[in-house]
Amino acid sequence: MYEDRVINILKKEAISLVASIPCDKTKDLHFLLPEHFPHIGLTREEDGVGVCAGAFLAGGRPLMVIQSSGLGNMLNALMSLTKTYDLPLPILASWRGVENEAIPAQVPFNSLIPGILDATGIPYTIIRDSSEFEQIENVIVDAFDHSRPHVALVLPGAWDGPSSCGNTIKFPSRKREIDLCYQRKIREPEMSRNDAIRIIARHLEKQAVVTNIGIPGKELYAACDRPLNFYMLGSYTQASPIGLGLAAITQRDVWVIDGDGSILGTGILPVIGTEQPENLTIFCLDNGAFGSTGNQLTPAYAGTDLELLAIASGFRFTTKAGTPEELELIIAGLKKGPNFVHVILRPGNAEVKNIPLTPHGIRDRFMAAVRQAPVSSETLR
Repeated sequence: MYEDRVINILKKEAISLVASIPCDKTKDLHFLLPEHFPHIGLTREEDGVGVCAGAFLAGGRPLMVIQSSGLGNMLNALMSLTKTYDLPLPILASWRGVENEAIPAQVPFNSLIPGILDATGIPYTIIRDSSEFEQIENVIVDAFDHSRPHVALVLPGAWDGPSSCGNTIKFPSRKREIDLCYQRKIREPEMSRNDAIRIIARHLEKQAVVTNIGIPGKELYAACDRPLNFYMLGSYTQASPIGLGLAAITQRDVWVIDGDGSILGTGILPVIGTEQPENLTIFCLDNGAFGSTGNQLTPAYAGTDLELLAIASGFRFTTKAGTPEELELIIAGLKKGPNFVHVILRPGNAEVKNIPLTPHGIRDRFMAAVRQAPVSSETLR
């Protein structure tokens, strides 16, 4: 079966994590991937860029499997994260819109993909039939050898042949009970984001930390610069996906300092709830505003309750902190995750300088630190 050939190629290239969103042209492959690899099923392709970045930073060899239309969702993250930090990312994409395409909506974007990838400097390899599947190996090798994304565009006809799965798919029971009693009070905030970051910084020991883009990273750098801090310089919404990718590979505790705007813009919370990484904690620093762009209000300011989103997504532990004392106690008592700490803050930014590190400098020292011998965290008890 053609899918088995692809699985064998991925194994030969020591792929250690696959992040994917299905395409009906490759549906059998998507059923097989979780049987052969650690696998993260996404709800949005853009999040996979962050997941794979985190996995590589922690020592993994990630790969994405998607439909080619998802490249449109991924372009900014590919440019501002994968290419900015020079990270490898092989992408296996079912190329829609160009070969006997029956869905008109697939044509406008997908037919232009080679030109779009040429314009962004992202290399790609076209695979026209199953006899060219070995080129997938070259795509993976090139991505890791040159620390860059490389896309395999696989035409649908390459998958023509007998099904590997047929009608043997069996779904697990979906029965479950949902028992929720939720009551919270949000008081007028006492802390700024900088106050909360300084409290979190006092508890940093061996945790790997990812900070949201913009001023939050600068505030953490000013409070407690350390090699185990990964400062994001771009890629809106990608902090928590990077954290999930890290947590999937490393045994360290992974803490993500994210924001309400970023959390609202991603589909990663249900993915984290499904994966249940015990070493992952998300600190959602909710000032109800897009702080780095002038404090324009987000839906979280007086509407959306982000802790309730985390509960609905399946986080093991969620809580709110509104005072320094509450945040201190919560951090001191963290246990198995995934944890979601919803910190209610007032809008405003500290006067902090830019981070005097290059993307490569941030990447290299973080990778060296996070890839040291696995740590048995005292918090996982």
